Formats: sequence, C-alpha cells, structure tokens
Amino acid sequence: MRIKTLEEIPFEMKIEILKRLPVKCLIRFRSVSKAWKALIDSSDFISHYSTQKTLKQHLIVSEDHLDFDYFVSYADDDTFPQQRVALDNPRLLNWLKDCDIVGCSHGLLFLYGDYRFGRGGHKSLTTMAVLWNPSIRKTVAVIVSNLRNKMYETNVGFGVCRETNDAKIVKVAYVGSEIESETEMDSISCVPWQVEVFALSTGAWRSPYGNLPRKSVRFDLHHETVDGFIYWLVTDKITIDGEYRSYDLIISFDITNEEFKEVYLPDSLAFAAHIDHFTYISVLRNSLVVLECEKNVNDPVVVIWKMEGGVFTKLFTVNLNSQDASIIGFRKSGAPIIEFFIEEDDWRQLVVYEPTSKDVGKFWSHHSSSRVSVYPYMETLLLLDQPDLMVYNDISMWRAKNKRLLKHSN
Repeated sequence: MRIKTLEEIPFEMKIEILKRLPVKCLIRFRSVSKAWKALIDSSDFISHYSTQKTLKQHLIVSEDHLDFDYFVSYADDDTFPQQRVALDNPRLLNWLKDCDIVGCSHGLLFLYGDYRFGRGGHKSLTTMAVLWNPSIRKTVAVIVSNLRNKMYETNVGFGVCRETNDAKIVKVAYVGSEIESETEMDSISCVPWQVEVFALSTGAWRSPYGNLPRKSVRFDLHHETVDGFIYWLVTDKITIDGEYRSYDLIISFDITNEEFKEVYLPDSLAFAAHIDHFTYISVLRNSLVVLECEKNVNDPVVVIWKMEGGVFTKLFTVNLNSQDASIIGFRKSGAPIIEFFIEEDDWRQLVVYEPTSKDVGKFWSHHSSSRVSVYPYMETLLLLDQPDLMVYNDISMWRAKNKRLLKHSN
C-alpha cells in the first residue's frame, strides 16, 4: 500500500525518521505545515527525541564579566575545536546580577543570580534561576526566594527526571557557616531545614517527603547531575580522640523519588581537605568523579576517582605543571579540560589534555581576569513546549510560608 500523506505514516515511523535529524532541521520543519509543527511540538516527540543516546554534544565556554556574560559553543566531536559559534545572551539574563552557569542536565543549562523586583524605591532582592536550551534558543525563569537571614544559607541543584523529562530545581535552606560553635549549633537544633522542589510540569514549589540531609552538614555551592541524581560535596564534623575534625562526604538527591542519600568517601579523600590539598566533583563520561588536588608540591597533580555503585576507583593522574592550573571539565572522549591563568598578564587559556598520548591542545585563550567555566550540553527539544521568556513567580506564597520559619531565629 502506497502512503500518500503525512497523516498516513504511522506515528512510530515518523518519530524514527525525524529523531535522526539535528535540532536546527526540526525547528525549520515546524514551519512546513501545521501537521509537522503539531508533531514536533508534541510532548511525545520531545520526550522521544530528548532521550536518545546519539544526541550531538557541545561544550559551552562561559566567561563571566562584570556587565555581561560571554558564551561560546563548540561541537564536541571529531572536528573539535573547529566548529565554534558565539551564542547570543538569553534576554532573561539582563534581569540578573552576578549570574553564573551552575549546572546542566539533558541539554538544559541552569543559570543562577540575584534579581531585584518591585517598583520605585521599594525594590526587594531575591534570586532567579534561568533554564536555557541553547539548541533552540529558548529560556524560562523561576524565582528562587531565599531566606534573607544571617542564620541561613541557601543552596540549589538542578536536574531533569530521566523517566518523565520534567525539569526540577531543589532548594535547601540550612543553618549556615556563621553559626560556628557547637553550643550555638545545639541551641538551634529545633530550627527546621527547608527543602523545596520546583517542577516545571506544575510550575510550583512543594516540600518533598523523603529523607532530609542531617543538619550538621555544610553544602558546597557546586553540584553535578548524573543519571537521574543531583550530587553535592558536603562537609561534616566527627569526634576523633576528643577533638572535632571536618570530613567530606557526598549528598545525593534522587530526582525521581525526591529523596536524599549519603555517599561516603574513602578516608584518603574524606579527610584530605586543607589549604593545598582539596577535592571537588565533576562528571566524566556520564559518571560522577572526585578530583583530588595536591598543590603543595613542586609539581601539582590531580588524581581522578570514579564513583560506581558507591565504590571509588582511581582512573588516572594529571600533572598540571603549574600552581595556576586547574581541571574545569572533561570532553565527551574523557580528556580533561585544563585552565591556565597568568595573573600578571590577566591571561587565561584552555587546553585539552589526552591522558593516553600525553598530547596537549590549546582551543581557547583570552585576556581576562573573569572566571571561566565549561559545561557540556547535548542537543534536545526540551522547553520547546514552554512559552518563551516565561517567569514562574511564587513570591507572595513564599513570604507567607516562611514567616513561621524566620521566627525561630529571632
């Protein structure tokens, strides 16, 4: 039987044909007909397309200036670094101050910064998250109201649920680092933590019912999202021989079940932190890795440890050859991306180091004292069904909910 119209092609066959096309082609095909637009814009097609394992990956280099952010995207394939393009800043970033990329998941970049709202001389300060899909040039924003109180600090994480493709933001308000003594900590043991989760599918915040992190941990601002989990490196204290000692561990958040869990590090990593010996987390080939940095030697080194099933295995060691060098990410191939900073010249340079061949290839350099970050993202259609420049604002509800919480600190 000969198929004459698009409507006669089975839905599964349409998906198989179209999902092999790059995002740019799909965006153009939406203007061919109403039927094509309806198909590509459908939640089923967006979900099918965005869960492929063969999606094209890019690296975005972000340079944070005082007045603006600068983004460059590289195709992370065999052509690297020839295919590069400067990206236009999302318009929603114009509303933010001190905005940074702080996470990524399923092709969405998560940006976070201060935001002032109100009129005239009655402006208030809060924070805003921006979800940005650079492949389709679409953004939505979410007001993330913080507890403006010296006792509390607020941390956020971002990830896309692998089962539903629902983008979620988790916000944790906890007793901050200004509360230093054990006596103070004991006296505020009744002060509740506040954990809320925003789901893009509902456009609202709510409190999860799962396990909450223990009150004694202190979050690092940085987080990573891997395979349905958000991870933070956190610090806690333990009594050894009558003395308090700090140690590191990892807190995970299951994006689907919305539950927290603890992942313990080997002692060599957990108790490694001091001024010249420290750890941080990253993502390598869709696995969480811990980077152990030793900079108090003539030849600084970084040891990469991979987590699998809660067990950490040493992968390889990178000799940095400079006190002013650091690993800030990885290519799809697994090659580390190293930033070199020459302070006297305000010169930054990014290179790719191949652990097997020991080759080093420069791909970005600039005269700048601004912070540089690198994040991977893949081409997806997530946010295509969202109104562009949408802002989810729950300020009034948040104020009412937190009146009781703030009373504990007065």
